[in-house]
Amino acid sequence: MNKPNISVYGILDAGVTPDADFVTMALAAVKGGATLLQLRAKEAGDGWVLETARAIVHELVGFEVPLLLNDRVELVAATGAQGAHIGQDDMPAREARRWLGHHRILGLSIGSEADAETAPVAEIDYACIGGVFATPSKDKPGAPIGIAGWQRCAAILRARRPDLPVGAIAGIGPANAADVIAAGADGIAVISAMFAQPDVTKATAELAAIVANARAGRAQ
Repeated sequence: MNKPNISVYGILDAGVTPDADFVTMALAAVKGGATLLQLRAKEAGDGWVLETARAIVHELVGFEVPLLLNDRVELVAATGAQGAHIGQDDMPAREARRWLGHHRILGLSIGSEADAETAPVAEIDYACIGGVFATPSKDKPGAPIGIAGWQRCAAILRARRPDLPVGAIAGIGPANAADVIAAGADGIAVISAMFAQPDVTKATAELAAIVANARAGRAQ
C-alpha cells in the first residue's frame, strides 16, 4: 500500500473559490510546503475536472506532490492524478480500489466513531477525520466533533490498522493547527486557510511551519 505524506494537505475546492486559477494556486501551495493536494469540484462537469486536473498535474511535474481527485475515481487515470479521496456517500472504498489499482492513493473521510469502526482500512492509504471545528466549507453542516471526538475516532482506526496515516479536517487554520497535531494528527487538511488567502504560498508556509513545530514538540 501507499503511505502518502498528509502533513499539509491542501484542498482546492471549486465551491469555495469558484473563480480562482486552480493551477496557479496549486503551484503556490506546493512552493509553500504542501505535501498533498486534492481537487474538489462537486458541481463541475467531468470536462472541467479533466482539463483542470491535467493542467495541475503538468504544472507539478518534478515536485513529487501527489494530486488526488475528490470522488471522481473513474477520471483519475485519464487526468494523470495520483489517486482519489472519497466520502461516506461516494463510491465504496473497495470499488474505488478496484478502479485505482494498488499503485494509486485512496483516502477516506471519517465523520464519526461508527465510520471509524466500519471503515475498510485494508483498502485505504489514509483517513481524514472531521469536521473537527465549525467551517462554512462543509457540505452537510452539523456539530463539530472537536479534538476529543477526533481522538476517539483516530484511536479506533489505529487500533484496527496502526500504520494508517490519520489527518484532521474542517475549520483548521493557524490558530488551531498546532492543537490538532499535538492531539495526535498526522496532518491537517485545509481549504480556506490556504486557498482563500491573498498569498497562498505564504499561508501554506505558515501552516507547514506550525505543523513541523507542533510535531517536534510532540516528540519531546
